[in-house]
Amino acid sequence: MSTLDQLETNLESLTENVRQLGIIVSDFQPQGQGQTALNQKLNQIVTSLQDIDRIRTDMIGKNSDIQVPLDVFDYIDTGRNPQLYTKDCMEKALHKNESVKGKIDSYRRFKAMLLVELSKVFPNEMGKYRAVRGDERSSN
Repeated sequence: MSTLDQLETNLESLTENVRQLGIIVSDFQPQGQGQTALNQKLNQIVTSLQDIDRIRTDMIGKNSDIQVPLDVFDYIDTGRNPQLYTKDCMEKALHKNESVKGKIDSYRRFKAMLLVELSKVFPNEMGKYRAVRGDERSSN
């Protein structure tokens, strides 16, 4: 098992333990097994955090180029699945790409219309322009 796989397993275990701790705390009963279950869950969380820290120190130097976007932590803090971060980023990039492509198409159409209109008003100058540009077509 690679270091990243161990880290992923430990993080999943920590997440599950924290979820279970929330359940234990919300239904805490001071008498009986409540305190014992709470102590066991807290010890499991501490152990998980120690394991994650150990893996982190093992990873320093080996994988120091790994960077996590801060937005991923916002996803986790708001209770969303951090794996959806990539999907959301791709969707945002797709929408931005469509927007930019639309602008590029608009500028191309504007350029073509401008060249046509300029050719009507300034035919000699536009002929010289096309000769310099190496473009003999009336629109591009």
